[in-house]
Amino acid sequence: MLQQNYFELFGLSPGYELDLENLAARYRDLQRAVHPDRFANASDHERRLSVQQAALINEAYQTLTSPLARARYLLELQGVALDDTNTAMDPMFLMEQMELRESLAAVSSQGDPFAALMSLRDTIEVKEQTFFASLGQAFARGGQPALEQARETVRKLQFMERLLSELEELEEALV
Repeated sequence: MLQQNYFELFGLSPGYELDLENLAARYRDLQRAVHPDRFANASDHERRLSVQQAALINEAYQTLTSPLARARYLLELQGVALDDTNTAMDPMFLMEQMELRESLAAVSSQGDPFAALMSLRDTIEVKEQTFFASLGQAFARGGQPALEQARETVRKLQFMERLLSELEELEEALV
């Protein structure tokens, strides 16, 4: 079990599109099978192995349930490196990011900051959904050009995730 990739662990074919209900059911079954409480009277080695397996199952589940983490993992499985230090991006995308960040910075000065925040959140989430759909299409096509497109889309999504995180921090500060 410890040597399987995350898809194999859950008995799934590797792919971006997943049946999340099926994944959740398999997760619960695996967790029941290796739960450390079931090994309370086992040897130290068996208890340690149970804890390791439970941790692996949790990590795999968290990765596969997150569209962004799942895409990163699929790219990794296919040997596509994600260089997080490479900051070269599509200039139009970078301009859009700057505009979104300016909108975020201006939220506090709006007449109704919460309405402005929710509007900005909606805008970002729509853009994210477009990127997630693009990932699904790229992984479905397969091949090196599609994987390169998926890598660039993952990089863009990482920007969007950071922006959403900053938005949530601002929301908490406004409360």
